[in-house]
Amino acid sequence: MIPFWIIAAVLVISALWTVTARKPIYSVVSLLLNFAALATSYLILHAEFLAVMQIIVYSGAILMLFVFVIALLNSGIAPIVLGRDRVPVAPAAAAALSAIAFVATAIAAVHAPAIVPIATHSPLGAVGRGNVFGSIGDFGQALFLSRLLPFEITALILMVAVVGVVLLAGDLAPYVPTRRRAEQTRRALREAILREGK
Repeated sequence: MIPFWIIAAVLVISALWTVTARKPIYSVVSLLLNFAALATSYLILHAEFLAVMQIIVYSGAILMLFVFVIALLNSGIAPIVLGRDRVPVAPAAAAALSAIAFVATAIAAVHAPAIVPIATHSPLGAVGRGNVFGSIGDFGQALFLSRLLPFEITALILMVAVVGVVLLAGDLAPYVPTRRRAEQTRRALREAILREGK
């Protein structure tokens, strides 16, 4: 029981550090610590497959995506070119497609046959046995049968969050193709502001 409390304390402290860190890269490091502690808690529960997936998928893929977004936001180049005649119908088309998808999903959910609940309680067993808690078969059954919708919704939320961060925190300076040109544009803008101030 003592290892559980130690890991739980590390999980809580690293989660607090993630949301209170002043620099985004520190938040990523604390999130990595949180993922490692969560994988360790899976090992304590004898769910080795989930622990390995936690490290590979979250620490390897999702965390690297966060680092990429941080690098993109600190590059000083706008991620999307804003201005006149720059795909002016994109927001309206995206809203229309989203509304159509929502209505189609709602209609399909209303007319779908009743879903029979699937028993999700897996028996405990020795490590490496099939169809016990934490085994690959148990994980696949939970992920693709009883927990498919939450899994897909989580993937959609992560994608929307990354796109939102890039759009909201991107640089609003005019787009320029190279860093040298960006520095020239920045200098010209600074001089124009100083001239207007006089």
